[in-house]
Amino acid sequence: MSALEALSARQSLMLSAWEAVSTERHLHGVLDAVANVLVPVVPFDSIGIVALHGSTHDLYALHVVGVPYREGETLQQFIERTSASTRYQGPPKPVRPLDGVAMRRDAEAGVPYACADLLAKDAWYEHEFHLAAGGVRAYAAVSLLVRGGLVGSAVFTRAHPLAFSPEQITTLQDVAPALAVAVSNALSNEEIRRLRDQLEAENIALRTQLGQAPWFEDVVGDSPALRRVLEAVEQVAPTDATVLITGETGTGKELIARAIHRRSPRAHGPLVKVNCAAIPETLLASELFGHERGAFTGAAERRKGRFEQAHGGTLFLDEIGEMPPETQVLLLRVLQEREFERLGGSQTVRVDVRVVVATNRHLEERVQAGAFRSDLFYRLNVFPLHVPPLRERPDDIAPLAAHFAARYGERFNRAISRMEARTLEVLKAYPWPGNVRELENVVERAVILSRNGILRVQPSMLAGAQVEGNMPEHLRGKEREAIEAALRAARGRIAGADGAARRLGLPASTLEFRIKRLGIDKFRHRREG
Repeated sequence: MSALEALSARQSLMLSAWEAVSTERHLHGVLDAVANVLVPVVPFDSIGIVALHGSTHDLYALHVVGVPYREGETLQQFIERTSASTRYQGPPKPVRPLDGVAMRRDAEAGVPYACADLLAKDAWYEHEFHLAAGGVRAYAAVSLLVRGGLVGSAVFTRAHPLAFSPEQITTLQDVAPALAVAVSNALSNEEIRRLRDQLEAENIALRTQLGQAPWFEDVVGDSPALRRVLEAVEQVAPTDATVLITGETGTGKELIARAIHRRSPRAHGPLVKVNCAAIPETLLASELFGHERGAFTGAAERRKGRFEQAHGGTLFLDEIGEMPPETQVLLLRVLQEREFERLGGSQTVRVDVRVVVATNRHLEERVQAGAFRSDLFYRLNVFPLHVPPLRERPDDIAPLAAHFAARYGERFNRAISRMEARTLEVLKAYPWPGNVRELENVVERAVILSRNGILRVQPSMLAGAQVEGNMPEHLRGKEREAIEAALRAARGRIAGADGAARRLGLPASTLEFRIKRLGIDKFRHRREG
């Protein structure tokens, strides 16, 4: 073959290599494509991609000619399968120290390395023990360089002691640039895929953590008072204990009940809710326990009650303090024996239900007044859980307001980008007799009235503003006296360990708002101090 023909053949081979690997995105596909191009010209049995780290070699990928990967097979499993019958069985060889600096320098300079027969060598480099274990007798390594940077080395091996000729090594070097780019791209794709899978796994883990964390399912806030409630939820949820949730109207007792259900082993079962105050006394027993056909006028067919509907799940009885005495007797039996009869029926129905109840009444006072059975109270009061009012957790007002602003901003197509500083002062200064529910209503109204994406709440929008304006003068004077006394003691300081806010037990922002409202000159106390 003339020199011109040889040059044309080399160029044709390089072009074929570029074309073969250009569409491959995975290392296995790249190595398979290169093998299809090279094996007819430079026969070999396998090709491996090796990363160089000092004196160590890490095998990234391996392709054995004619042996495909099995689905789900790891690199190590593939190596074990393909080299089981060709392992080196001879006497051990001594280790030859490897100059990692020199090796990397040669690799970066594109200097190839070849071994005609491993068994003919008196000593082996550390990586050659692995080659011999895989049945390799001869091999050649060429550098993979991309824009002058070393990606690694491509190692071509033979199972027979047939040395790679200088011409064959030159051919391998000719193909190396195409292989280097393809390997670099494939490694980048692998890294991107690994990071994506890691991110997805982290997202799943995060979702799992959120599903197990107490502050979830619209229970917004991170105040110490709320944290104590949610930690108690985490403790009681995995059990089947009856939970009595107490708290003022609008504090979110139903959300707490939902959180208990979703963190319990019954989470895949139903959560059935009954508001005892919303159902007429004459119908409540039928609603809870069901009835047979003809049990009373209008009972045209058998109907399952809420207890049967909640079988395998949780029954949430809200406003339990409003339950009439005759229904309390029936409820007590179900709690004790887990069985009942439908109204108008004689067949005993057994249910597997966890009961969570809530009330805004003081049940102890109802018991003392004879309006609530003491035995039922003690049966319900297995795990009492008190949800504090919003005025006792002012730190939750800002996140709650932001949460509701985002919700209603989306609903009304009014994007809320920020909250006016004055608004937060107004919200924190208000006592919120209606608790979270009242705050939600106020923010909903403010979103409707918002302009330019700014949430503003005026004191006049609050239900208590007018009441406060009509407050008797002598009560208003007591508030002024208390604030001025605290300011004098704190020498005019509002915040801090010795500030007036700490002395009054108020958030600093709340005290600032009240000082402005009452027209108190806080600087006077600084001057006097």
